[in-house]
Amino acid sequence: MHHILADYSTSITDLKRNPNALLAEAQGMPIAILNHNKPVAYLVPAYAYEAIIDMLEDKELIEIIMARENEMDEAIEVNLDDL
Repeated sequence: MHHILADYSTSITDLKRNPNALLAEAQGMPIAILNHNKPVAYLVPAYAYEAIIDMLEDKELIEIIMARENEMDEAIEVNLDDL
């Protein structure tokens, strides 16, 4: 069984027929695109996609910060006025 991770779903055929109507009906929520009743894609608004990308980039930066925090004993102390 496939879990559909969206409150709205539609077939690829219906998406082709009238994508604007589907987007309006979903009111900014993700839409699961189904093929033979199985999810094959999710259609998300641009703002949601951009937010997801921002969160992934933040997660990557946090991992870099945490890795570098463990290397503090190797750090060289620098005075900003000397730069």
